[in-house]
Amino acid sequence: DIRPPYPDRKVLYLSGGNQQKVVLAKWLALKPKILILDEPTRGIDVGAKAEIYRIMSQLAKEGVGVIMISSELPEVLQMSDRIAVMSFGKLAGIIDAKDASQEKVMKLAAGLNL
Repeated sequence: DIRPPYPDRKVLYLSGGNQQKVVLAKWLALKPKILILDEPTRGIDVGAKAEIYRIMSQLAKEGVGVIMISSELPEVLQMSDRIAVMSFGKLAGIIDAKDASQEKVMKLAAGLNL
């Protein structure tokens, strides 16, 4: 769903959201079994975020493993089945999404035991 005003325009000159979609489309063309997305929605508008979320959810439903790295806690809580929390460069814990809360994630991130 990339609709630039000038189709021959280089990706460099597209909006941030369209740039993200182009990058994602290139990786999806390879039909990966696992996709690692590092800050997939940083710097893009709300509409582009929704589209990226939709694509991620669809891929997961199709059996693609999606690993999302994000510093946006609401995004992590919304999009995850399981949340791996890092603290001081080490894995602090893994929380199932149905049991996750901002408080639990932040406690683990701060190095506190649950």
